[in-house]
Amino acid sequence: MPNRKLGKSPNQRAALLRSLTTALIWNGRIITTEARAKEIRPIAEKIITLAVKEYKNTETVKKESRNDKSQIVEIEVTNDLPSKLHARRQIMSYLYDVKPEKLAKETKPEYRERMKDKAHPVIEKLFREIAPKCDGKKGGYIRIVKMGPRRGDAAEMALIEII
Repeated sequence: MPNRKLGKSPNQRAALLRSLTTALIWNGRIITTEARAKEIRPIAEKIITLAVKEYKNTETVKKESRNDKSQIVEIEVTNDLPSKLHARRQIMSYLYDVKPEKLAKETKPEYRERMKDKAHPVIEKLFREIAPKCDGKKGGYIRIVKMGPRRGDAAEMALIEII
């Protein structure tokens, strides 16, 4: 079965699907048209399946480094194995990079400090929250719920969410 055209040129359609998939992973649920939801589902399922297969592939390594007093200190660092790194890069090549919003009454230095260790927050959320939650399931990570026609143009709307 060929993919739906969604009334867009190929470049616009690819960008639309990437942005909707990124929004679904970042927010957990989105409301969109039924046709778009049906197009997003297999893409998001493949990305989540890849993350579920690889999220545990890490190793703990001890490193020696110097602290601010020039003393040698041993630190335990968790590194990704090559297969997880490859999966992470594959997912990063498809999803857009989303910057989290600043919290209310948060200054710029506080925001920078909070986001210092999170270079790619969407990927981190996928590997740290969504993949462990979906581990043990054999697919079917996405649910589409029909919501009825949209007011104005009567397009069939649907809620798509990660179970």
